[in-house]
Amino acid sequence: MSFSAELRAAAAAIWEAQHEHSFVRSIGDGTVDIARFKRWVRQDYRFLIEYCRLFGLAAARAPDLTTLRWFAELLWTTAVSEMDLHRAYAAEFGITAAELETEEMAPITRAYTDFLIRTAATSDFTELAAALLPCMWGFNEIGLRLAERGRPADERCARWIDAYSDPEYSRLAGWCRELVDRLAADAGQRVRERMREAFLVSSAYELAFWDV
Repeated sequence: MSFSAELRAAAAAIWEAQHEHSFVRSIGDGTVDIARFKRWVRQDYRFLIEYCRLFGLAAARAPDLTTLRWFAELLWTTAVSEMDLHRAYAAEFGITAAELETEEMAPITRAYTDFLIRTAATSDFTELAAALLPCMWGFNEIGLRLAERGRPADERCARWIDAYSDPEYSRLAGWCRELVDRLAADAGQRVRERMREAFLVSSAYELAFWDV
């Protein structure tokens, strides 16, 4: 079993709770509450701004040029493709770009992003990689599972599923898993335990974020 698979198994209860969360399920069947979805879009946009900073810090701390380039691609894809999805939703809801960028962070959004940025700035690069993995991998897994059920009639929900089940998104999430596996292979038991802790903390925040 790969190290990333071990991490996924350790967080299985948390991840399955995400799949069963009422908000996630409502996206899958196209019955999402629009007021709740608007709030999620606003908060996730603020999260993604900080997630881009995380990728920037990861690129700066990357041990080699290849890893640096991958993180640069992740930053670009998040800042443009993923955040364009949110900007499109916002435009439909009558929310301006300025309103998105100045939205006050909810406590969970602040706590999660503070954890990620603090880990990126003060912890080992191995922990940084483990901490960022649950977001990329988790959304991809959710998108793929929902896509297996078929596209819902609600076009907004269908676009959400399309974005996170997209093969390009899957490719980037897969690289993040491979990176964590490579780092763990060269790490001692103590480092792997810290990576595991970072992964579990981020997984818990991912679950809590559905209630933002």
